[in-house]
Amino acid sequence: MTVPRDTIFALASGGLPAGVAVVRLSGPLACSVAAGMVGGLPEPRVAALRTIRDASGSMLDRGLVILFPGPNSFTGEDCVEMHLHGGPALVAAVLDSLAGFIGCRLAEAGEFSRRAFENGKMDLVEIEGLADLLSAETEMQRRLATEQSNGHLSSIYEGWRERLIFCRAMIEAELDFSDEGDIPGAVSDRVWREVETLVGELDQVLSQLKSGEIIRDGFKVVIAGRPNAGKSSLLNALVNRDVAIVTHYAGTTRDILHCELDLSGYKVHLYDTAGLRATDEPVEREGIRRALVSIQDADLVLHLVDLTIDESIAEISNPHVLEVGTKSDLIRIDSDTVRSVDLMLSTATGNGLNELRSRILAELQKRVQVNSLAIPSRLRHAQLLSSARLHLIDALNQIAYPLEIRAESLRLGADDLARVTGRIDTETLLGKIFAEFCVGK
Repeated sequence: MTVPRDTIFALASGGLPAGVAVVRLSGPLACSVAAGMVGGLPEPRVAALRTIRDASGSMLDRGLVILFPGPNSFTGEDCVEMHLHGGPALVAAVLDSLAGFIGCRLAEAGEFSRRAFENGKMDLVEIEGLADLLSAETEMQRRLATEQSNGHLSSIYEGWRERLIFCRAMIEAELDFSDEGDIPGAVSDRVWREVETLVGELDQVLSQLKSGEIIRDGFKVVIAGRPNAGKSSLLNALVNRDVAIVTHYAGTTRDILHCELDLSGYKVHLYDTAGLRATDEPVEREGIRRALVSIQDADLVLHLVDLTIDESIAEISNPHVLEVGTKSDLIRIDSDTVRSVDLMLSTATGNGLNELRSRILAELQKRVQVNSLAIPSRLRHAQLLSSARLHLIDALNQIAYPLEIRAESLRLGADDLARVTGRIDTETLLGKIFAEFCVGK
């Protein structure tokens, strides 16, 4: 016997106060509960003005009410939305009234989306794309999330899985009906050619994982150099505000300072680090240690060189380094100086800052050269796709093994692809995935 589900409700719009607040209900009692507060419900998907009352009949507000009968709703259940005036006290009163109905409770984080998944309205890849869409801060993040939330990436994974299922069916046919005249004996030859093609497609998608991570999580740019090379001044100039303290004293920056920049739709993380030098001061030494770790993990290092002093350019333990000469306004530029760095700038006059932004953007775009944004951007996807690829490689290489064992490797690969979209074995993932959502989504 199936236990009836609770009807859940929550504020589904932004923070209060606001011009409009949307309260969403979903579940078997959504219609009756809403009717108890607004009277007669309107026609499905038609907004109607209603008076909203509490249990005692006192008026709370007048607002729009919209009914979305299941299964044609976001969650696949009966849903009702009440569009109220967005005052904190008013919304609290409406939520308190809803909590007074038996079988009706406040939704948990991501519970509406989880019900959409459980009712087959969305798969896990689309759900994760929706979470990314809600948190997108730049245009490229929005575009990447839209590809996933609209099901474009899911269709690719599901297409691979269906092709593997077909391959397994062909092998089963050869195993079970090899003595029948209408089953060609060399049918498995077609299968292995198809599996080789699938491995190539998986390789291509996995090679774009770093591009997806950069677009989704941001491009990490670390500003490094000796003390007083102008690192903090450059950070402030790039973001157009005072983030870091700037003084003429060496070693002012002890810890890593972080801020974000939207560069032509891409999210860029900027890190200001402690000046690199030999020192016995324990706090500064820890700051330098952290700076060296950040340099190793960076997608790009801006190595700042003070042009006003004669210093050699130090080795940076990262293959992606841009040598930037600073304080260009204080020197007389000659050809030797120009050759020693990739570009020169002055944070005092602003000269060279636009060129630096262009160089950072060019380096970023070089790392995310993709034909389509239907690419993986999460570690979970990469792990399962890599596992599927290994199973397919095993199937191809196990030439000396019985056909049944090679078919089992194909089954394991297909199962990994099914786990990406959530078709099988996903219960342990659900809590983590839906916890990313706010209450009301």
